[in-house]
Amino acid sequence: AVGASDASPDEGVVEDLPLIDEKAVEQLAEGLISHYLPDLQRSKSALQELTQNQVVLLETLEQEISKFKDCNSIVDINALFSEAKHYHNKLVNIRNEMMMLHEKTSKLKVSGINI
Repeated sequence: AVGASDASPDEGVVEDLPLIDEKAVEQLAEGLISHYLPDLQRSKSALQELTQNQVVLLETLEQEISKFKDCNSIVDINALFSEAKHYHNKLVNIRNEMMMLHEKTSKLKVSGINI
């Protein structure tokens, strides 16, 4: 003998469901879509515009970053020119000192001291 507890919990559920009207389902789906579709399309449009604005913003930022890099390069070039000027002055001083030493040795040779 089969007891009441041996019966499947799903037994009889399928038979209890009413028949589904396909046309009603289609109309409900169309109603649901027509209700939410305009908002979704506006959201899509707003997201596309936002994405385009972000692309423009990124391009602008890249240009600004490039300008800052150029500025740093100019600072580096200015530092190199300052350093070059410093070493040029050193070379001029060394040349003047060598010319002065050459004059002194020439004078010493003329006076008869052999170097």
